[in-house]
Amino acid sequence: MKKLLKRYDVFLTILFFLLAIPAAHYEFFSLLEDQTLSFRHILRMSYGNQKAVAPGNEVVLINTDEAFFRDYKSFPLRRTDIAKIAANVRKLGAKVVALDILMDFPSSYGEDEPTAKMLQEAGNVLVVSQAEIAGGGQFRRLNYPTKLIQNVTRSGYTNISSFSSVATSMNRLRVFPEITRQPDGWPFAVQAIAMFLGVQPRLEGNTLKIGDTLTIPLDHFNSFFIDFPRLVPGVKYLSQVPNKGRSALEFLDLTNQDVEELEYFVKDKIVLVGDTSEVSHDWFDTPVGTVYGVEIIADTINTLLKGAPLRKASLPLEILAALTVMLGLLLAGQFQHPAIRWMVTLLLFSGYVAVVTMQYVTFGVVFSMSYVLVAGLLGFMIINLRAFLLERGQKTMIKSAFGQYLSPKVVDILVKDPSKLSLGGEQREMTAFFSDVAGFSSISEKLTPTELVQLLNEYLTAMCNIISGVDGTVDKFEGDAIIAFWGAPLDQPDHAKLACYASIDMQKHMVQMRERLASEGRPPMKVRIGLNSGPMVVGNMGSAQRMDYTIMGDAVNLAARLEGANKFYATSTMLSQFTYEQAKDYIDARQLDIVRVVGKKEPVGIYELLDRKGAVTGALADCVAQYNKGLERYRARDFAGALQEFTKALTIRGDDGPSLTYQQRCQEYLQTPPPADWDGVYQFTSKG
Repeated sequence: MKKLLKRYDVFLTILFFLLAIPAAHYEFFSLLEDQTLSFRHILRMSYGNQKAVAPGNEVVLINTDEAFFRDYKSFPLRRTDIAKIAANVRKLGAKVVALDILMDFPSSYGEDEPTAKMLQEAGNVLVVSQAEIAGGGQFRRLNYPTKLIQNVTRSGYTNISSFSSVATSMNRLRVFPEITRQPDGWPFAVQAIAMFLGVQPRLEGNTLKIGDTLTIPLDHFNSFFIDFPRLVPGVKYLSQVPNKGRSALEFLDLTNQDVEELEYFVKDKIVLVGDTSEVSHDWFDTPVGTVYGVEIIADTINTLLKGAPLRKASLPLEILAALTVMLGLLLAGQFQHPAIRWMVTLLLFSGYVAVVTMQYVTFGVVFSMSYVLVAGLLGFMIINLRAFLLERGQKTMIKSAFGQYLSPKVVDILVKDPSKLSLGGEQREMTAFFSDVAGFSSISEKLTPTELVQLLNEYLTAMCNIISGVDGTVDKFEGDAIIAFWGAPLDQPDHAKLACYASIDMQKHMVQMRERLASEGRPPMKVRIGLNSGPMVVGNMGSAQRMDYTIMGDAVNLAARLEGANKFYATSTMLSQFTYEQAKDYIDARQLDIVRVVGKKEPVGIYELLDRKGAVTGALADCVAQYNKGLERYRARDFAGALQEFTKALTIRGDDGPSLTYQQRCQEYLQTPPPADWDGVYQFTSKG
């Protein structure tokens, strides 16, 4: 644990989360958080309790929009007409008429006195005021309606502000304790409900009480979240919802109006009168999009009447959530494989988002989301930066250690996943490859040292490119000899097939190379290859000062013996029965013999590798078919018949090495037959 805490990425991740907790609590930056609230609230409206998110029935809107002013033929609305609307609405049975129309300066047309008289007669009218709040949330004063109007009405302030200094998204209503001590020093929505219920509001600590009916818990900012309702499909504004909004023109003059319908609309309700025309610019950004100011008041009133169901999560719960994500991130950071680390982290973040979203949608519990996610993202970046730097160092080590003898493809795989590399010796099922240039000593005698080095480098480069191209590993060079293998350091279940394919490609390349060398006047080169598959020990072996990634074991020695055994059959590529059995579905090969190599007691079947499966055609295919007839008679001890078949094979291909070998051997056995217990196994007397 101490070692873990000493890691700078762990330390910084813990620091990020420790800073995120107070940042979330005091909302040092809320722009991003407001976006997450918008996302969650839209889901709440769609998937939350539909009854709980529906607009309330206690509040209706009377609005002055573009259509109203076209018919009214004047702008703005005259104060006496505002009073007429209020009086008519009260006459129709509204409990409270709340005028979201600022009248804080005396009328230039002498309207204040008649307006005040009509409002006094109407009774229970609420008029808007403004709270002047300086930067930092310091209250200065209340800007009341004019004296004449203030004396006959109640007022409440409406200028709520965003909690972000960057954006203006309205999602909460804040109650300022210092303002509540002023006359009519309550928010407009609170005052409207108090008048509706006929009680007085009061603030007790972080609890807003409106009479004995409503108790609203506030957060540490003395605020509560506005629970914006779900509107009917296709309707953008609350004032456009049927039975929720009507034009003020209908209430300006009740003559020729359906009074009963208007009475049903406003009776025993809080009626908000406000401007929803574009010219007023009285709209604000909210979690559900652009909403007119008067509609925000309506939504706030409905929220209070429902008991403000959206509640800020307690500080202990916020801390627990943040620490849980932090511990999960630190655990995810312990995974070495980047894909797993990314996947676990993604699941962690997704799980956190899902849980806090569900809490909001289903239970109305508001967790801070963005602060934890930002801390998690920063921590994740630091953790991955450290992993990247460590991995880069590891990749450099792997490339330095293995780049000399592994194919670039294999090195890339090891670099991406070093766990595939097992240092030290281990036993694996693999295929060993040995190759040598026939008669290299005589070739070297014909060339100067410079020419010899040039030829050898040209040959070795071409051969190694082919080996690497088939994902082989070059073990070492011994002069003109190449030792390679398949099956390590990566697991290669098809190692025998890959080794055969590489050998086929090498021999085909040598045909072209011999033609080119001959045209250039340089001595031709013929390559002998031996392949064997079986259990081998592979790993870094050597001294403390010098180590090689190499192979060892009897199976390796057999591959070396088979390379030399090509001399006895005049073949180019020989493979053991073990390699043949694993690769026979992918290659064309013919059995050469069953032999005992020098140093081995157990016989082993040997084959000549010809080409990829189905690629042998023409004279070679005919020769091999005739050769197989001879081999069948040879094993039946019919040496005379076998001699005839091998001779026929040579009429097809006069230089067929195995047929020549068996032709000579049959002649020897005809003169000196093998013993009666002859098992068909040929004993090599030299390594080749």
